[in-house]
Order: sequence, then C-alpha cells, then structure tokens
Amino acid sequence: MSSLIGDITFEFRRHKELCDRAISGLSDDAFFRRPADHVNPIALIVKHLAGNLASRWSDFLTTDGDKPSRDRDAEFMLANDTRASLLAAWERGWSILFDTLAGLSDADLDKTVKIRGEPHRVQQALLRGVDHATYHAGQILYLARLFNPDAPYLTVPPGQSRRVGGGYLKPPGDH
Repeated sequence: MSSLIGDITFEFRRHKELCDRAISGLSDDAFFRRPADHVNPIALIVKHLAGNLASRWSDFLTTDGDKPSRDRDAEFMLANDTRASLLAAWERGWSILFDTLAGLSDADLDKTVKIRGEPHRVQQALLRGVDHATYHAGQILYLARLFNPDAPYLTVPPGQSRRVGGGYLKPPGDH
C-alpha cells in the first residue's frame, strides 16, 4: 500500500473514531435532536455519510460512485430509523470504505473513476472522499459538544496545547 493510501486510511480511521466516541456519549434524544429547523440532527448526518460511503466505495474502480440504487434524498429524512439501524448502516459504510482502501495499490492511483458522471483520478477521488467525511465529522463533533458540553474532550482540551502527544492518534511510522 502506498504511503498516500496509508495516510488517507489513517485520516478516515481517525475521524471515524472521533465520531464514534462522540456519538457513544450521547443520549438517544441528543442523537436525534434537531438543533434548529434548518439544521440536521446527528442521526441524519450519520445516515447520509453511511449512504455516501456505501455508494462511493462499493465497486470503486469499476462503477460510478453515485450508484443508481442510492436514494440520497431519503438520507435526509428520518422514517422508522432507529439509532441501532443507523449505526449498523454507519458501520457497514465504513467497512466498505476500509475494505476498498485495503485493496488499492500504487498502480491504482492514476486510474480514472467516475463520481456522479464526472471523471476523477483515484488520487483525487480519495481526497474528495476524505474531505467529505471530515466535513461531516466536524458537524457531528460540533453538535455532540453542543448537546453534551460536559463530555471529555476528544482532542486537545483548552489550555492543554503544550501537552506532549496532544491527545491525537499518531499516523503509522510517526513517533
């Protein structure tokens, strides 16, 4: 596996872990709470990202990343969704992503894939994917802090910036 693929895998894993830790500290009420009419609850962000990951990374090198079977609009509606079902879809989406990344090689990086009909070099698609997941991870972490302000900090707490290690996971080979 190339260092680029390894580094991107690391970043995806780091953001998933942060989200998992934030979500685990939330009540069901907070998980489904919509902070305002125009703001998605964590439950919908989880549902959307799960759908995106499953679509985008299934058959990554051979099919368009936006599968015809995906109903993206439904990812923004809660209908009979439970926390358990949403988290199961979340785990499935991440599993598909990590399995795909594990199967990529340096030779794949300059291949072309399509996302919503638009051609991308694999390297570009990887960066687009990590950017998308990170965007939504930030939303989840922000809302989790809003709804659970007394939860332990998941990264560097205020006033602890000089602490050795800083509370972050270390990338492979980084000491």
